[in-house]
Amino acid sequence: MSKQNEAVIGYLPDERPSAPRLLLYALQQVIVMFPATVAVALITGFQVSTTIFASGLATLCFILITGRKIPLYYGSSFSYLTAIASMVAAEGTAEQLAQFNSTGILPTELISCAQFGIILSGLVSIAAGLLVKFSGRAAVEKVLPPAVTGSVAMIIGLTLAGNALADAAPKAGAEGAIGTGWVWAVSLATLFSTVIFSKYLKGFLGQLPLLLGALVGCAFAGVLYAAGGPGYNLFRTMSDAAVSGSLWHWGPLALPAFSLPRVSWAAVAAIMPIAIATIPESTAHIYQIDIYVNELARKKGSKNKYNIADMLDRNLIGDGLCDMISGFVGGPAGTNYGENISTMAITRVFSIPVLVAAAVIAMAISCFTPLIQVIYGIPTAVIGGLEIYLFGAIAAQGIAIMIQNKVDMFDAQNIAVIASIMVLGIGGNYAFGGNIPFFGLNVPCIAGAAIFGIILNLILSIGKKKETSKR
Repeated sequence: MSKQNEAVIGYLPDERPSAPRLLLYALQQVIVMFPATVAVALITGFQVSTTIFASGLATLCFILITGRKIPLYYGSSFSYLTAIASMVAAEGTAEQLAQFNSTGILPTELISCAQFGIILSGLVSIAAGLLVKFSGRAAVEKVLPPAVTGSVAMIIGLTLAGNALADAAPKAGAEGAIGTGWVWAVSLATLFSTVIFSKYLKGFLGQLPLLLGALVGCAFAGVLYAAGGPGYNLFRTMSDAAVSGSLWHWGPLALPAFSLPRVSWAAVAAIMPIAIATIPESTAHIYQIDIYVNELARKKGSKNKYNIADMLDRNLIGDGLCDMISGFVGGPAGTNYGENISTMAITRVFSIPVLVAAAVIAMAISCFTPLIQVIYGIPTAVIGGLEIYLFGAIAAQGIAIMIQNKVDMFDAQNIAVIASIMVLGIGGNYAFGGNIPFFGLNVPCIAGAAIFGIILNLILSIGKKKETSKR
Protein backbone atom coordinates (compact mmCIF):
# COMPACT_ATOMS: atom_id res chain seq x y z
CA MET A 1 0.00 0.00 0.00
CA SER A 2 1.36 3.44 -0.91
CA LYS A 3 2.06 6.22 1.59
CA GLN A 4 -0.80 8.16 0.07
CA ASN A 5 -3.20 5.31 0.85
CA GLU A 6 -1.77 4.93 4.37
CA ALA A 7 -2.54 8.61 5.01
CA VAL A 8 -6.24 8.15 4.25
CA ILE A 9 -8.16 8.01 7.51
CA GLY A 10 -11.52 6.32 7.69
CA TYR A 11 -13.23 3.08 8.59
CA LEU A 12 -14.90 0.74 6.12
CA PRO A 13 -17.97 -1.29 7.16
CA ASP A 14 -15.94 -4.33 8.25
CA GLU A 15 -13.33 -2.30 10.16
CA ARG A 16 -13.45 -1.67 13.89
CA PRO A 17 -11.97 1.38 15.65
CA SER A 18 -10.37 1.06 19.09
CA ALA A 19 -12.85 1.04 21.98
CA PRO A 20 -12.46 4.71 23.04
CA ARG A 21 -12.77 5.95 19.47
CA LEU A 22 -15.67 3.63 18.78
CA LEU A 23 -17.62 5.04 21.71
CA LEU A 24 -17.03 8.65 20.62
CA TYR A 25 -18.01 7.89 17.01
CA ALA A 26 -21.12 6.11 18.30
CA LEU A 27 -22.07 9.01 20.57
CA GLN A 28 -21.77 11.34 17.57
CA GLN A 29 -24.21 9.14 15.63
CA VAL A 30 -26.64 9.19 18.58
CA ILE A 31 -26.54 12.99 18.84
CA VAL A 32 -27.21 13.26 15.11
CA MET A 33 -30.23 10.94 15.12
CA PHE A 34 -31.63 12.17 18.44
CA PRO A 35 -33.38 15.44 17.44
CA ALA A 36 -35.45 14.00 14.58
CA THR A 37 -36.31 10.79 16.42
CA VAL A 38 -37.45 12.67 19.53
CA ALA A 39 -39.29 15.26 17.41
CA VAL A 40 -41.37 12.52 15.79
CA ALA A 41 -42.29 11.19 19.23
CA LEU A 42 -43.23 14.65 20.54
CA ILE A 43 -45.30 15.53 17.46
CA THR A 44 -47.17 12.22 17.26
CA GLY A 45 -47.61 11.74 21.01
CA PHE A 46 -45.61 8.51 21.22
CA GLN A 47 -43.53 7.93 24.35
CA VAL A 48 -40.05 9.46 23.91
CA SER A 49 -38.21 6.72 25.80
CA THR A 50 -40.00 3.96 23.86
CA THR A 51 -39.26 5.70 20.55
CA ILE A 52 -35.54 5.97 21.35
CA PHE A 53 -35.42 2.34 22.50
CA ALA A 54 -37.25 1.19 19.34
CA SER A 55 -34.77 3.12 17.19
CA GLY A 56 -31.80 1.37 18.78
CA LEU A 57 -33.44 -2.06 18.76
CA ALA A 58 -34.49 -1.73 15.10
CA THR A 59 -30.97 -0.62 14.12
CA LEU A 60 -29.46 -3.69 15.79
CA CYS A 61 -31.98 -5.93 14.04
CA PHE A 62 -31.37 -4.21 10.70
CA ILE A 63 -27.64 -4.85 10.96
CA LEU A 64 -28.26 -8.53 11.72
CA ILE A 65 -30.91 -8.92 9.00
CA THR A 66 -28.57 -7.45 6.39
CA GLY A 67 -25.67 -9.68 7.44
CA ARG A 68 -23.65 -6.86 9.02
CA LYS A 69 -22.87 -5.47 5.58
CA ILE A 70 -25.01 -2.30 5.28
CA PRO A 71 -23.99 0.61 7.57
CA LEU A 72 -27.30 2.41 8.10
CA TYR A 73 -29.08 3.72 11.20
CA TYR A 74 -32.85 3.27 11.58
CA GLY A 75 -34.87 6.15 13.04
CA SER A 76 -38.42 7.49 13.18
CA SER A 77 -39.72 8.90 9.89
CA PHE A 78 -41.52 12.23 9.42
CA SER A 79 -43.37 10.73 6.44
CA TYR A 80 -45.93 9.14 8.75
CA LEU A 81 -46.82 12.22 10.82
CA THR A 82 -49.95 13.18 8.89
CA ALA A 83 -51.12 9.57 8.65
CA ILE A 84 -50.84 9.05 12.42
CA ALA A 85 -52.56 12.37 13.10
CA SER A 86 -55.47 11.48 10.81
CA MET A 87 -55.79 8.05 12.45
CA VAL A 88 -55.85 9.61 15.91
CA ALA A 89 -58.51 12.11 14.85
CA ALA A 90 -60.65 9.34 13.35
CA GLU A 91 -60.25 6.71 16.09
CA GLY A 92 -59.83 8.81 19.23
CA THR A 93 -62.73 9.57 21.55
CA ALA A 94 -63.30 13.07 22.87
CA GLU A 95 -61.83 12.02 26.21
CA GLN A 96 -58.74 10.50 24.62
CA LEU A 97 -58.14 13.55 22.44
CA ALA A 98 -58.53 15.83 25.47
CA GLN A 99 -55.95 13.75 27.33
CA PHE A 100 -53.57 14.01 24.36
CA ASN A 101 -54.02 17.78 24.17
CA SER A 102 -53.35 18.23 27.88
CA THR A 103 -50.39 15.86 28.30
CA GLY A 104 -48.91 15.72 24.79
CA ILE A 105 -48.88 11.91 25.04
CA LEU A 106 -51.30 9.62 23.24
CA PRO A 107 -53.38 7.27 25.40
CA THR A 108 -52.06 3.71 25.24
CA GLU A 109 -55.17 2.56 23.38
CA LEU A 110 -54.46 4.91 20.45
CA ILE A 111 -50.75 4.03 20.38
CA SER A 112 -51.78 0.36 20.21
CA CYS A 113 -54.02 1.07 17.21
CA ALA A 114 -51.20 2.91 15.46
CA GLN A 115 -48.85 0.01 16.22
CA PHE A 116 -51.07 -2.35 14.21
CA GLY A 117 -50.95 -0.03 11.18
CA ILE A 118 -47.17 0.40 11.52
CA ILE A 119 -46.59 -3.36 11.71
CA LEU A 120 -48.61 -4.04 8.56
CA SER A 121 -46.95 -1.13 6.75
CA GLY A 122 -43.71 -3.09 7.01
CA LEU A 123 -45.18 -5.57 4.52
CA VAL A 124 -44.95 -2.92 1.78
CA SER A 125 -41.16 -2.59 2.05
CA ILE A 126 -40.75 -6.34 2.41
CA ALA A 127 -42.80 -6.89 -0.78
CA ALA A 128 -40.63 -4.32 -2.59
CA GLY A 129 -37.49 -6.08 -1.36
CA LEU A 130 -38.73 -9.47 -2.57
CA LEU A 131 -39.57 -7.92 -5.94
CA VAL A 132 -36.01 -6.63 -6.19
CA LYS A 133 -34.62 -10.01 -5.13
CA PHE A 134 -36.48 -11.96 -7.81
CA SER A 135 -36.53 -9.40 -10.63
CA GLY A 136 -32.97 -8.16 -10.17
CA ARG A 137 -31.42 -4.75 -9.61
CA ALA A 138 -31.49 -3.91 -13.33
CA ALA A 139 -35.27 -4.22 -13.42
CA VAL A 140 -35.57 -1.98 -10.38
CA GLU A 141 -33.31 0.65 -11.91
CA LYS A 142 -35.78 0.95 -14.78
CA VAL A 143 -38.34 2.08 -12.21
CA LEU A 144 -35.86 3.89 -9.95
CA PRO A 145 -33.05 5.19 -12.18
CA PRO A 146 -30.38 7.54 -10.77
CA ALA A 147 -32.33 10.54 -12.09
CA VAL A 148 -35.16 9.58 -9.72
CA THR A 149 -33.17 8.39 -6.70
CA GLY A 150 -30.74 11.31 -6.94
CA SER A 151 -33.57 13.83 -7.16
CA VAL A 152 -35.42 12.20 -4.25
CA ALA A 153 -32.25 12.38 -2.13
CA MET A 154 -31.95 16.07 -3.02
CA ILE A 155 -35.51 16.94 -2.03
CA ILE A 156 -35.16 15.00 1.23
CA GLY A 157 -32.35 17.35 2.18
CA LEU A 158 -33.85 20.52 0.72
CA THR A 159 -37.34 20.05 2.18
CA LEU A 160 -35.65 19.87 5.58
CA ALA A 161 -33.90 23.21 4.98
CA GLY A 162 -36.83 25.05 6.55
CA ASN A 163 -36.57 22.90 9.69
CA ALA A 164 -32.86 23.68 9.93
CA LEU A 165 -33.38 27.44 9.72
CA ALA A 166 -36.39 27.33 12.05
CA ASP A 167 -34.13 25.73 14.66
CA ALA A 168 -31.16 27.99 13.91
CA ALA A 169 -32.98 31.36 13.79
CA PRO A 170 -34.60 33.56 16.47
CA LYS A 171 -38.28 32.97 17.23
CA ALA A 172 -40.49 35.95 16.47
CA GLY A 173 -42.11 37.32 19.60
CA ALA A 174 -40.16 35.01 21.93
CA GLU A 175 -38.78 36.41 25.17
CA GLY A 176 -35.13 36.58 26.14
CA ALA A 177 -32.31 35.35 23.94
CA ILE A 178 -34.61 33.02 21.97
CA GLY A 179 -36.12 36.04 20.27
CA THR A 180 -32.86 37.87 19.61
CA GLY A 181 -29.95 37.65 17.21
CA TRP A 182 -27.95 35.80 19.88
CA VAL A 183 -29.65 32.65 18.66
CA TRP A 184 -27.95 33.22 15.30
CA ALA A 185 -24.65 33.68 17.12
CA VAL A 186 -24.99 30.25 18.75
CA SER A 187 -26.16 28.45 15.60
CA LEU A 188 -23.51 30.07 13.38
CA ALA A 189 -20.78 29.35 15.95
CA THR A 190 -21.89 25.71 15.82
CA LEU A 191 -22.00 25.65 12.02
CA PHE A 192 -18.66 27.39 11.42
CA SER A 193 -16.82 25.39 14.05
CA THR A 194 -18.22 22.11 12.65
CA VAL A 195 -17.19 23.05 9.10
CA ILE A 196 -13.72 24.18 10.24
CA PHE A 197 -13.23 21.01 12.28
CA SER A 198 -14.36 18.92 9.32
CA LYS A 199 -11.94 20.62 6.93
CA TYR A 200 -8.87 21.32 9.02
CA LEU A 201 -8.70 18.80 11.84
CA LYS A 202 -6.69 15.72 10.95
CA GLY A 203 -6.56 12.22 12.32
CA PHE A 204 -8.92 11.09 15.06
CA LEU A 205 -10.32 14.55 15.91
CA GLY A 206 -11.05 15.13 12.23
CA GLN A 207 -13.62 12.35 12.47
CA LEU A 208 -15.57 14.05 15.28
CA PRO A 209 -16.51 17.41 13.72
CA LEU A 210 -20.22 17.19 14.59
CA LEU A 211 -19.61 16.20 18.20
CA LEU A 212 -16.96 18.91 18.62
CA GLY A 213 -19.16 21.47 16.85
CA ALA A 214 -22.03 20.67 19.21
CA LEU A 215 -19.70 21.12 22.19
CA VAL A 216 -18.59 24.54 20.87
CA GLY A 217 -22.21 25.59 20.39
CA CYS A 218 -23.17 24.43 23.89
CA ALA A 219 -20.15 26.22 25.37
CA PHE A 220 -21.15 29.43 23.56
CA ALA A 221 -24.71 29.05 24.85
CA GLY A 222 -23.34 28.44 28.35
CA VAL A 223 -21.28 31.65 28.25
CA LEU A 224 -24.34 33.55 27.01
CA TYR A 225 -26.41 32.15 29.89
CA ALA A 226 -23.73 33.03 32.45
CA ALA A 227 -23.41 36.59 31.13
CA GLY A 228 -27.08 37.35 30.47
CA GLY A 229 -28.83 35.45 33.25
CA PRO A 230 -32.02 33.33 33.09
CA GLY A 231 -33.46 35.34 30.20
CA TYR A 232 -30.60 34.14 28.03
CA ASN A 233 -30.93 30.44 28.82
CA LEU A 234 -31.17 28.52 25.54
CA PHE A 235 -30.93 25.08 27.13
CA ARG A 236 -34.14 23.04 27.07
CA THR A 237 -35.99 20.81 29.53
CA MET A 238 -38.49 18.04 28.97
CA SER A 239 -41.13 16.97 31.49
CA ASP A 240 -40.63 13.56 33.11
CA ALA A 241 -44.03 12.51 31.77
CA ALA A 242 -42.89 13.20 28.22
CA VAL A 243 -39.68 11.24 28.77
CA SER A 244 -41.19 8.04 30.08
CA GLY A 245 -44.64 6.76 30.94
CA SER A 246 -43.20 3.58 32.43
CA LEU A 247 -44.86 2.05 35.45
CA TRP A 248 -41.45 0.83 36.70
CA HIS A 249 -39.02 3.37 38.10
CA TRP A 250 -35.94 2.93 40.23
CA GLY A 251 -34.22 6.20 40.90
CA PRO A 252 -33.07 7.62 37.54
CA LEU A 253 -33.80 4.31 35.78
CA ALA A 254 -37.13 3.66 34.07
CA LEU A 255 -38.11 1.03 31.57
CA PRO A 256 -39.66 2.42 28.37
CA ALA A 257 -43.46 2.32 28.24
CA PHE A 258 -43.96 -0.71 26.02
CA SER A 259 -47.41 -1.53 24.66
CA LEU A 260 -48.93 -4.24 22.49
CA PRO A 261 -50.64 -3.64 19.12
CA ARG A 262 -54.42 -3.72 18.81
CA VAL A 263 -56.25 -4.54 15.59
CA SER A 264 -57.35 -1.35 13.80
CA TRP A 265 -58.08 -1.43 10.09
CA ALA A 266 -58.53 2.35 10.13
CA ALA A 267 -54.90 2.63 11.22
CA VAL A 268 -53.86 0.27 8.42
CA ALA A 269 -55.73 2.36 5.84
CA ALA A 270 -54.12 5.58 7.11
CA ILE A 271 -50.55 4.39 7.71
CA MET A 272 -49.81 1.51 5.34
CA PRO A 273 -49.88 3.50 2.04
CA ILE A 274 -47.25 5.94 3.37
CA ALA A 275 -44.70 3.10 3.34
CA ILE A 276 -44.57 3.51 -0.44
CA ALA A 277 -42.87 6.88 0.12
CA THR A 278 -39.97 5.35 2.02
CA ILE A 279 -39.03 2.95 -0.82
CA PRO A 280 -37.45 5.51 -3.20
CA GLU A 281 -36.02 7.29 -0.14
CA SER A 282 -34.43 4.09 1.16
CA THR A 283 -33.21 3.22 -2.34
CA ALA A 284 -31.55 6.63 -2.64
CA HIS A 285 -29.85 6.06 0.71
CA ILE A 286 -28.42 2.70 -0.33
CA TYR A 287 -26.94 4.23 -3.49
CA GLN A 288 -25.50 7.10 -1.46
CA ILE A 289 -23.76 4.82 1.01
CA ASP A 290 -22.48 2.60 -1.82
CA ILE A 291 -20.79 5.56 -3.51
CA TYR A 292 -19.09 6.85 -0.36
CA VAL A 293 -17.96 3.46 0.97
CA ASN A 294 -16.42 2.40 -2.34
CA GLU A 295 -14.73 5.79 -2.76
CA LEU A 296 -13.13 5.38 0.67
CA ALA A 297 -12.12 1.80 -0.19
CA ARG A 298 -10.49 3.05 -3.40
CA LYS A 299 -8.56 5.77 -1.55
CA LYS A 300 -7.40 3.30 1.10
CA GLY A 301 -6.29 0.84 -1.55
CA SER A 302 -8.60 -1.87 -0.21
CA LYS A 303 -8.99 -4.95 -2.36
CA ASN A 304 -12.43 -5.67 -0.90
CA LYS A 305 -15.48 -4.87 -3.00
CA TYR A 306 -18.38 -3.36 -1.10
CA ASN A 307 -21.29 -3.99 -3.45
CA ILE A 308 -23.79 -2.34 -1.14
CA ALA A 309 -26.12 -1.21 -3.94
CA ASP A 310 -26.50 -4.87 -4.93
CA MET A 311 -28.04 -5.49 -1.51
CA LEU A 312 -31.02 -3.22 -2.16
CA ASP A 313 -33.37 -6.17 -1.60
CA ARG A 314 -31.91 -6.82 1.87
CA ASN A 315 -32.12 -3.13 2.67
CA LEU A 316 -35.83 -2.91 1.81
CA ILE A 317 -36.67 -6.18 3.56
CA GLY A 318 -34.70 -4.99 6.58
CA ASP A 319 -36.55 -1.67 6.53
CA GLY A 320 -39.90 -3.45 6.52
CA LEU A 321 -38.98 -5.87 9.29
CA CYS A 322 -37.65 -2.98 11.39
CA ASP A 323 -40.97 -1.15 10.98
CA MET A 324 -42.61 -4.27 12.38
CA ILE A 325 -40.12 -4.50 15.27
CA SER A 326 -40.47 -0.80 16.13
CA GLY A 327 -44.25 -1.00 15.87
CA PHE A 328 -44.43 -4.11 18.04
CA VAL A 329 -42.70 -2.47 21.04
CA GLY A 330 -44.58 0.82 20.68
CA GLY A 331 -42.32 2.96 18.48
CA PRO A 332 -43.24 4.94 15.34
CA ALA A 333 -42.57 3.74 11.80
CA GLY A 334 -39.21 4.76 10.39
CA THR A 335 -36.50 4.35 7.81
CA ASN A 336 -32.73 4.59 7.56
CA TYR A 337 -31.55 8.10 8.39
CA GLY A 338 -30.06 10.56 5.92
CA GLU A 339 -28.57 12.52 8.83
CA ASN A 340 -26.51 9.52 9.89
CA ILE A 341 -25.42 8.87 6.30
CA SER A 342 -24.25 12.48 6.06
CA THR A 343 -22.34 12.05 9.30
CA MET A 344 -20.60 8.96 7.93
CA ALA A 345 -19.83 10.71 4.65
CA ILE A 346 -18.38 13.74 6.45
CA THR A 347 -16.32 11.74 8.95
CA ARG A 348 -15.55 8.72 6.70
CA VAL A 349 -16.54 6.36 9.51
CA PHE A 350 -18.72 3.64 7.98
CA SER A 351 -17.90 1.01 10.59
CA ILE A 352 -20.70 -1.44 11.40
CA PRO A 353 -19.41 -1.85 15.01
CA VAL A 354 -19.83 1.92 15.49
CA LEU A 355 -23.50 1.70 14.50
CA VAL A 356 -23.98 -1.31 16.78
CA ALA A 357 -22.53 0.72 19.65
CA ALA A 358 -24.75 3.69 18.74
CA ALA A 359 -27.82 1.42 18.83
CA VAL A 360 -26.82 0.04 22.25
CA ILE A 361 -26.18 3.56 23.58
CA ALA A 362 -29.61 4.67 22.32
CA MET A 363 -31.28 1.75 24.11
CA ALA A 364 -29.34 2.50 27.30
CA ILE A 365 -30.26 6.20 27.13
CA SER A 366 -33.95 5.27 26.79
CA CYS A 367 -33.79 3.63 30.23
CA PHE A 368 -31.85 6.43 31.93
CA THR A 369 -33.98 9.56 32.24
CA PRO A 370 -31.14 12.01 33.09
CA LEU A 371 -29.28 11.09 29.87
CA ILE A 372 -32.39 11.75 27.78
CA GLN A 373 -32.71 15.11 29.53
CA VAL A 374 -29.03 15.98 28.90
CA ILE A 375 -29.15 15.23 25.17
CA TYR A 376 -32.57 16.83 24.78
CA GLY A 377 -31.23 19.85 26.68
CA ILE A 378 -28.85 20.73 23.82
CA PRO A 379 -30.08 24.16 22.63
CA THR A 380 -32.25 24.15 19.51
CA ALA A 381 -29.87 26.73 18.00
CA VAL A 382 -26.99 24.24 18.29
CA ILE A 383 -29.08 21.54 16.61
CA GLY A 384 -30.02 24.04 13.90
CA GLY A 385 -26.36 24.82 13.21
CA LEU A 386 -25.63 21.12 12.76
CA GLU A 387 -28.74 20.64 10.62
CA ILE A 388 -27.72 23.32 8.13
CA TYR A 389 -24.62 21.26 7.39
CA LEU A 390 -26.25 17.82 7.60
CA PHE A 391 -29.38 18.52 5.56
CA GLY A 392 -27.34 20.29 2.91
CA ALA A 393 -25.03 17.27 2.79
CA ILE A 394 -28.04 14.99 2.17
CA ALA A 395 -28.98 17.11 -0.87
CA ALA A 396 -25.36 17.11 -2.06
CA GLN A 397 -25.34 13.32 -1.88
CA GLY A 398 -28.26 13.30 -4.33
CA ILE A 399 -26.08 15.24 -6.76
CA ALA A 400 -23.29 12.73 -6.14
CA ILE A 401 -25.62 9.87 -7.14
CA MET A 402 -26.31 11.50 -10.50
CA ILE A 403 -22.66 12.40 -11.11
CA GLN A 404 -21.47 8.91 -10.17
CA ASN A 405 -24.00 7.33 -12.56
CA LYS A 406 -23.26 9.84 -15.34
CA VAL A 407 -26.84 11.06 -15.64
CA ASP A 408 -27.17 13.02 -18.90
CA MET A 409 -28.40 16.45 -17.79
CA PHE A 410 -29.07 17.44 -21.42
CA ASP A 411 -31.46 14.53 -22.01
CA ALA A 412 -35.06 15.75 -22.28
CA GLN A 413 -36.41 12.80 -20.26
CA ASN A 414 -33.96 13.28 -17.40
CA ILE A 415 -34.61 17.02 -17.27
CA ALA A 416 -38.39 16.46 -17.13
CA VAL A 417 -38.13 13.85 -14.37
CA ILE A 418 -35.64 15.80 -12.25
CA ALA A 419 -37.51 19.10 -12.69
CA SER A 420 -40.87 17.58 -11.74
CA ILE A 421 -39.53 15.84 -8.65
CA MET A 422 -37.67 18.93 -7.46
CA VAL A 423 -40.58 21.37 -7.87
CA LEU A 424 -43.25 19.04 -6.49
CA GLY A 425 -41.11 18.03 -3.55
CA ILE A 426 -39.78 21.44 -2.57
CA GLY A 427 -42.83 23.42 -3.71
CA GLY A 428 -45.18 21.07 -1.86
CA ASN A 429 -43.22 21.57 1.30
CA TYR A 430 -43.19 25.37 1.22
CA ALA A 431 -46.56 26.01 -0.42
CA PHE A 432 -48.62 23.46 1.50
CA GLY A 433 -46.58 22.72 4.62
CA GLY A 434 -45.41 19.31 3.46
CA ASN A 435 -48.67 17.76 2.26
CA ILE A 436 -50.03 18.41 -1.24
CA PRO A 437 -53.86 18.52 -1.49
CA PHE A 438 -54.91 16.09 -4.24
CA PHE A 439 -58.58 15.17 -4.80
CA GLY A 440 -59.35 15.34 -1.09
CA LEU A 441 -56.16 13.56 -0.04
CA ASN A 442 -53.15 15.10 1.69
CA VAL A 443 -50.17 13.53 -0.11
CA PRO A 444 -46.76 13.91 1.62
CA CYS A 445 -44.67 16.03 -0.76
CA ILE A 446 -41.69 13.65 -0.88
CA ALA A 447 -43.94 10.66 -1.53
CA GLY A 448 -45.97 12.54 -4.13
CA ALA A 449 -42.89 13.87 -5.91
CA ALA A 450 -41.24 10.44 -5.95
CA ILE A 451 -44.32 8.63 -7.23
CA PHE A 452 -44.96 11.27 -9.91
CA GLY A 453 -41.31 11.11 -11.00
CA ILE A 454 -41.43 7.31 -11.22
CA ILE A 455 -44.63 7.35 -13.30
CA LEU A 456 -43.36 10.14 -15.58
CA ASN A 457 -40.08 8.30 -16.14
CA LEU A 458 -41.90 5.07 -17.04
CA ILE A 459 -44.20 6.89 -19.47
CA LEU A 460 -41.30 8.66 -21.18
CA SER A 461 -39.39 5.37 -21.38
CA ILE A 462 -42.10 3.71 -23.52
CA GLY A 463 -40.62 2.87 -26.90
CA LYS A 464 -37.19 4.15 -25.92
CA LYS A 465 -35.57 0.73 -26.25
CA LYS A 466 -37.07 0.20 -29.68
CA GLU A 467 -35.80 3.57 -30.85
CA THR A 468 -32.30 2.73 -29.60
CA SER A 469 -32.29 -0.62 -31.38
CA LYS A 470 -33.13 1.01 -34.73
CA ARG A 471 -30.01 3.19 -34.65
